[in-house]
Amino acid sequence: MKKLTYILLIPLIMTIVSCNNKKEVPQETNPLLLEYNTPFGVPPFEQIKNEHFKPAFDTAFIKHEEEINAIVNNTAAPDFKNTIEALDYSGALLLNVSSVFFNLLSANTSDELQAIAQEISPKMSAHYDNIMLNKALFEKVKSVYESNEKENLGVEQKRLLDETYKKFIRSGAGLNEQAQKRMREINQELSSLTLKFGDNVLAETNTFKLFVQTDEELAGLPQSLKDAAAEAAKQEGKDGQWLFTLQNPSIMPFLQYAENRDLRKKMVDAYISRGNNENDKNNNELITSIVNLRLERAKLLGYTNHAAYILEENMAKTPEKVYELVNQICKPGLEVAKKEAADLQKMIKKDGKNFKLEPADWRFYAEKLRKEKYDLDEEALRPYFKLENVKEGIFSVCQKLYGINFSVIKDIPKYHEEAEAYEVKDYDGKHLGVLYLDFHPRASKRGGAWMTSYREQYKKDGKDIRPVVSIVCNFSKPTEKQPSLLTFDEVETFFHEFGHALHGLLSNCTYLATSGTNVPRDFVELPSQIMENWVAEPEVLKLFAKHYETGEVIPDELINKITKSSLFNQGFATTEFIAAALLDMDYHTITEPLSITPGEFETNSLNNIGLIPEIVVRYRSTYFNHIFSGGYSAGYYSYIWSEVLDSDAFESFKEKGLFDKETASSFRKNILEKGNTEDPLQLYINFKGAEPKIDALLKKRGLK
Repeated sequence: MKKLTYILLIPLIMTIVSCNNKKEVPQETNPLLLEYNTPFGVPPFEQIKNEHFKPAFDTAFIKHEEEINAIVNNTAAPDFKNTIEALDYSGALLLNVSSVFFNLLSANTSDELQAIAQEISPKMSAHYDNIMLNKALFEKVKSVYESNEKENLGVEQKRLLDETYKKFIRSGAGLNEQAQKRMREINQELSSLTLKFGDNVLAETNTFKLFVQTDEELAGLPQSLKDAAAEAAKQEGKDGQWLFTLQNPSIMPFLQYAENRDLRKKMVDAYISRGNNENDKNNNELITSIVNLRLERAKLLGYTNHAAYILEENMAKTPEKVYELVNQICKPGLEVAKKEAADLQKMIKKDGKNFKLEPADWRFYAEKLRKEKYDLDEEALRPYFKLENVKEGIFSVCQKLYGINFSVIKDIPKYHEEAEAYEVKDYDGKHLGVLYLDFHPRASKRGGAWMTSYREQYKKDGKDIRPVVSIVCNFSKPTEKQPSLLTFDEVETFFHEFGHALHGLLSNCTYLATSGTNVPRDFVELPSQIMENWVAEPEVLKLFAKHYETGEVIPDELINKITKSSLFNQGFATTEFIAAALLDMDYHTITEPLSITPGEFETNSLNNIGLIPEIVVRYRSTYFNHIFSGGYSAGYYSYIWSEVLDSDAFESFKEKGLFDKETASSFRKNILEKGNTEDPLQLYINFKGAEPKIDALLKKRGLK
């Protein structure tokens, strides 16, 4: 129940269909099919209507098919340029259309968009299957892969060639006709099921509304939360009441401060029951189908299970290595969590109560214990974390590290009125890209926080095409009485997502397939997680942590309390995450179809690690969007894998200086600019000079 942070993957699983929509939009008037005549070539959001998408997809499918046919029908001997490079550059129109559509589906959705997605996603899956299972195209790719030309290619070219060939093999290009037919069926079915899973979670999150009618029931809640709840209720026509929801800015502080235990239980029960209620949004059957289809696909391709298939392309390489790392952290984390639970039980007794600690109590009594041990109340920090100040602080950190600058763009299309837009420039004034920021919850936006792109960086015909990046969050809203004041956790989330954005914005690659964040899942979190390390550094806090009313810089006393309490509740944080990572791995290492219910499977998985009943796994199966709707199946462990990397990497900054130019320049050149142009471990060694060690992570989490 902590933050949900991940990169949004635009589905690259698409195929050819005929243009037979009932409602046609002429190509010459469809903004998605015209050259974007906008500042920096961003999508013309204000001109794009829902009815534009289906005809735009149909046209883009056909355009891409023509480009593929041109490669296949080229009579010249296949080589890197006319086959591999041409393949990478193909499908630009389709990528433009799909990036706009799927980003809006996540950040500003509607029933109509969701209906279009259910129709489009199987077509997209079929489209890309038609490409990856095109025998003539594969033979050309294979010919280049096996030719002597490879020896004369540059580093990035070799990487693109290797990755392209592997992608065809992993997509079933080497299978017989019958197996390929089944592969197509599986891919199309999965595209629909995973989409439906995410829609159900969003609907369940939006449906629950807790209206509180008496001031007595609000005992313990900070005034800022009560004000926000009052405004939310007013918008629902319930003036004089207070509304609490399952959005993080509402539920998390409620669980921390609400003295009313019955209401805390009601909130927790609703949160952990999402997708598991007796209604049409129940996700259990979807989970079983998704897991079993993934297993079947892996076996068709010759893998033991889905995890083996996925991890082959990650740094971890095998399920065994993932289990080895995660179990190294699980045992000490669980031991610390048990001690924390005992301390909280004592706190309950001290509070004059005799009930047993439950999940609905953990955050409430942890907050009490934090205040007692460290004299630190998280609400006392919020006045120093005005959203605008935090934003300027991040800009300042990026400027100090990499010399880049951010300036507001006023007259530019936006996909929602709440979004902000910035031009990003390098130290020499060179344009690096456009950054959209979208901060607050709304019913049309899914929960959590993520970075995504409307256009990725690449080079073509001597021109460097710069990216259009977006950060989407669900931070605490401003109220009539005060601006948006973030929790410390939200500040960390902002820094985290900004790290992903830097990975996209600073990319300096030639090919789309190897640029920016198109890297292995367990490497992509390194640029994001390392940014979190700067948040609590006194030197950095004093850059942006200023009281929203007085302008006073955060006092040393508060900074010291933050530092001293940094290891507080780490057993809980580590254990709830590790439990989710192992649940993900357990689902995807099965070698026979799932025959028990997801609820039973989840219980068995959590019992295997000895998860204590006082802690709920961070994501229960029925709302585990990362693995059943996002791109993290057999990959949720990647956050902890990357934390080994980021903890080890940050040691270099601690040793040489938080803003040491040489270290920052090396991290930019070897990590942020390189995308997937080399093996990620080699990129890390190029920066650090050695392979990463786990010691720094264990120390940071207080587990060593």
